Amino acid sequence: VQSDTAQNYTIYYSASGPGIDQDPKGLFYIERETGNIFATRAVDREQYPSFQIICFATTPDGYSPEVPLVHTIRIEDDNDNAPYFTQDLFEFSVLENSKPGVVVGKVTAEDRDEPYTLHTTLKYRIVSQNPPVTPAFSLHGDTGVISVLLPQLDRELVSSYTMLVEVRDMAGQPFGLCTTGTVVIRIEDTNDNAPSFKQSQYETRVEENRVNVEILRVSVVDLDEPGSPGSGAVYEIIRGNDDRSFEITTDKNTNEGVLCVVKGLDYESAKQRILVIAVNNEAPYMLAPHSQQLSQSTSSVTVHVLDVDEGPVFKPCLLRIDVKECEDIGTNIGRYIAEDPETGNSEGICYRIPPGQCNWISIEEKSGEVRTIKVLDRDVGEMRRGQCNITVLAIDRNGKTGTGTIQVVIQPGNKNYPRITKTEYIMCRDRKPICLTAQDGDESPYSTPFVYRITDRSLASSWKITRHNDNSVYLSPKGDIPFGTYDIPVSVTDNGGKVGENYIKVTYCDCVTPTECAEDTRVFGAGNVTLGVWAILAMILGSLLLLLILITICGCCGSGVMHRHVTDDCANHNLIISNTEAPGEEVMDHNIIPLQNTCDQGGYGIKTGDQQTFEMVKGRGHTLESVKGGGHQTLGSVKEGGGGQTMMDTCRYSYSEWHNFTHPRLGEKVHLCRQDEEQKHSEDYLLSYNYEGKGSLAGSVGCCSDQHEEEALDFLDQLEPKFRTLAETCVKR
Repeated sequence: VQSDTAQNYTIYYSASGPGIDQDPKGLFYIERETGNIFATRAVDREQYPSFQIICFATTPDGYSPEVPLVHTIRIEDDNDNAPYFTQDLFEFSVLENSKPGVVVGKVTAEDRDEPYTLHTTLKYRIVSQNPPVTPAFSLHGDTGVISVLLPQLDRELVSSYTMLVEVRDMAGQPFGLCTTGTVVIRIEDTNDNAPSFKQSQYETRVEENRVNVEILRVSVVDLDEPGSPGSGAVYEIIRGNDDRSFEITTDKNTNEGVLCVVKGLDYESAKQRILVIAVNNEAPYMLAPHSQQLSQSTSSVTVHVLDVDEGPVFKPCLLRIDVKECEDIGTNIGRYIAEDPETGNSEGICYRIPPGQCNWISIEEKSGEVRTIKVLDRDVGEMRRGQCNITVLAIDRNGKTGTGTIQVVIQPGNKNYPRITKTEYIMCRDRKPICLTAQDGDESPYSTPFVYRITDRSLASSWKITRHNDNSVYLSPKGDIPFGTYDIPVSVTDNGGKVGENYIKVTYCDCVTPTECAEDTRVFGAGNVTLGVWAILAMILGSLLLLLILITICGCCGSGVMHRHVTDDCANHNLIISNTEAPGEEVMDHNIIPLQNTCDQGGYGIKTGDQQTFEMVKGRGHTLESVKGGGHQTLGSVKEGGGGQTMMDTCRYSYSEWHNFTHPRLGEKVHLCRQDEEQKHSEDYLLSYNYEGKGSLAGSVGCCSDQHEEEALDFLDQLEPKFRTLAETCVKR
């Protein structure tokens, strides 16, 4: 560096490179007088690839007339570093019989010199191979990739190769720097060698009836790598083992085949058995190049069966006996016998059943006949399972025993009658069909489908049955029938022909919903009916009112002077409210029935008898008859005596006679009383009572005071239950 005005020069360092953290001061110096820059020692490019220095020019008095000058110094590379491999040892593996060109692996090397120069251009080559046979692999000079070169790699001949490889810089030129490395290539095994038996024939012996016993070991030769799937032997019996009496397995430690007997052999059936055994490997066989397919190796084994005195044998070993349900005790259900294998017959063999088993059957000691010792019912206790396995022992003369099993299976029987689950129904005026459903405790085929039939001919003419499904039908009337209760006998026949008789009680009621009729039935039903508190109070009050009326009538009629006329229901002022003790207003009406002395007491009264019936006492010479002429009935019955003279009965009317007279007339009056002058129903004829039954058709008496209709008492022919209850209560009192 030079300056026209300055004479003294100084520099400051600014180095860049791997050694930037070190102090590079002292690597360069500058002459103060000339400005020449010199290196003080050798500089390593790999340590300091480049430097920057700042030069200052100053006058003797220290003045800097010029701007500092920056210089960059780059260190040029020299081929002073040899290439090196990234690993000390390269290990690869390849399958034997691999084709040429198959990549085995890749070696890599590095060089610290400047990249992309001849100093770092590397070349690879194989220096040597061990064993020193025909070269088996090739090494790509630029990439370092190792490939298969030999057409046949045989692990059985050479299991591994060791190669010395070299890497050289300067593109492999002789003056380049180089380094060597080691590569080991292991040849992996394939199953290219089939196993073969050491012997083509074997012989062995075994006693009859021995099971799970080893009788022979066989071995094979396999050139593949021991312990690999290519050498692991797999044995099989390919002929002579149709009954599966033998089994052969592989001992993993020795690779031998172990032949065992898993099912007892019978000397009497076969004195020797000849087996053919074959062997394969665990891995599939791979045919080597330029070789022929080998046949499977086989060997024959002759097994001699030794005779042993053995016990009886049941044939079959498991006997199934089907028993019908509920068979009688002692029923012969079968025979189970055993044979002596030595003689082939059953002579001298005894049978018995060991204790501790289900106690269903017994076996006859000599003949082997099997009989039931209890009634077998699938609905009882342990028999619900439906079957039981029973072990039977057979003992020969020498005390040898054999065992067999009897499987007793209880077959379902037709022991239960089909029955209808619900037998009481309520049918309203809509006559909706009733669904009858039957159940049968038996199983198929002794249960469904069921056949229903009405057994009563008279009821069958008015009721019909319609099929719904296999176990249900619909019951409905054929036409109009009167209200009432019907007990309909219905027979149900199951699929086995067993008939169950059922009685269906149908209450045909004048209702909209069955609950209405059910309430009436609960309240007014005969027998065990429970009345409510309010109903009992109403009955007591009614009885007291009736008693008061009777006393009043009797008091009025006892004088014998005053003639009271009883008007019919349509007379004006039926009920007269009076707060005085004076008699009521005399009413003259053509409907008046004079009340005269009757029998001994005059008037009409009520008498209760021992049979809880009450009768109305009739007056002598007078009857309750209509004043409208002879076309109306009289209350009494006129009997004709001898000589054409009419004779009155014994001065009494029964309750039924009084009922038949008053009921139709009162019904018509009440019906007419419900209407006003415009033929509209009055609003007060239906009153609410503290009673849980239906309202009376008689309605209220308030609307009947001023009505004048024709006399008709048909209503009393059908009294409501509460009137009958009131009457019965009065009779009892």
